[in-house]
Amino acid sequence: MSLRDPFVLVDKNVYYLYGTDASVDWDEGTDYACYKNVSGRLDGEWVKLPPVAKLPETAVQSKWAPEVYAYQGAYYMFASYMSSETKLRGCAVLRANSPEGPFTEISNGHITPRDWSAIDGTLYIDEDGQPWMVFVHEWVSTDDHVGRMVVAKLSADLSQLISEPKEIFRADAPGWARDRVTDGCFLRHVNDEVIMIWSNFDQDGYCVGVARSKNGKIDGEWIQEENLLYSKRIGGEDGGHGMIFESLDGGLYLSLHSPNTPTDEIKERVVFVPVVEENGSLRCIIG
Repeated sequence: MSLRDPFVLVDKNVYYLYGTDASVDWDEGTDYACYKNVSGRLDGEWVKLPPVAKLPETAVQSKWAPEVYAYQGAYYMFASYMSSETKLRGCAVLRANSPEGPFTEISNGHITPRDWSAIDGTLYIDEDGQPWMVFVHEWVSTDDHVGRMVVAKLSADLSQLISEPKEIFRADAPGWARDRVTDGCFLRHVNDEVIMIWSNFDQDGYCVGVARSKNGKIDGEWIQEENLLYSKRIGGEDGGHGMIFESLDGGLYLSLHSPNTPTDEIKERVVFVPVVEENGSLRCIIG
């Protein structure tokens, strides 16, 4: 599968894999893609579905990183695209009655600030049932060209932000970071703590780090872990834009694309890496 930013939804004993179609031109022709696997096994057959999202005509480029969640009896896609109106990338929310779509936009264009370049929106529901979106304020539109990770409350129907976006950390926050990129955020509870995985670059390439909320709140202070969850030194090739899912047999997996820069010898691919929750954090099991 020529897919970047892979996101897995397990629904009614079926695996759905959403992502950025990497088989076409990255800047001009990218689009959302969805694969379906009814075998019950991650190594089973993945069948590419017809387009599952109906985007507005203003969605012209940079159609990236769709994530799909089951929520209150429907399915919601959080995805990024460039708007012909704003000439900027932003996050939008789409809704469908099936994981196979058709997903149609409910956010009336970008849900993120219209004067920001923003990508990679992800859904988080707190202990009170309040939905939030964590997303990337891209380095290309920050005042110092360093990417930020940002959070804001969502309305009950997920169609709009109902609080001012709040910066929770910068791309240069961890000691391992070697670039200005914030990318591919995903949230998970581990031992009653809120853990975020996200991507930047270390000295060996694209990688996945771990951050944790100091007070257990999504909009609180975030601490960066020193040890990476995934990197070239851990997995043999670099890779990132990860998420965590539970397989049908109860295993925990990290989904990511690797390597970030394919070669003639090593093609970019979707990788599923077993992970364990250990000492209040996450660790990949390699080999």
